[in-house]
Amino acid sequence: MSKTSVAKFSIGQVIRHRVYAFRGVVFDVDPQFADRAPSYETINLIEGRQRKDQPFYYLFAENEQTPYIAYVSEQNLMPDPTDEPVSHPQIDAMFERDENGNYRRRKVTMN
Repeated sequence: MSKTSVAKFSIGQVIRHRVYAFRGVVFDVDPQFADRAPSYETINLIEGRQRKDQPFYYLFAENEQTPYIAYVSEQNLMPDPTDEPVSHPQIDAMFERDENGNYRRRKVTMN
């Protein structure tokens, strides 16, 4: 029997990597590793041994050089302590920032 993990971080939350110098906004969560690109072996090469039975997060990520999409295990993430916005070109299509600087999903309007 497999155990179900509860995600520690939420959609719209700004988080950062524990080791590598990048941060991002969560836009999707898999309750455990989903067999999509990038492969599990690729993630293990980059981040070291990862358990598959933990949440993995999709992030609109940024580092000092460029914005990109990241897929990261929960064990390698932590809340971002800054109130700085994340500058990724895809954020505005999905999120808006409220008066407190938090990201929340844009409401879909029907025409």
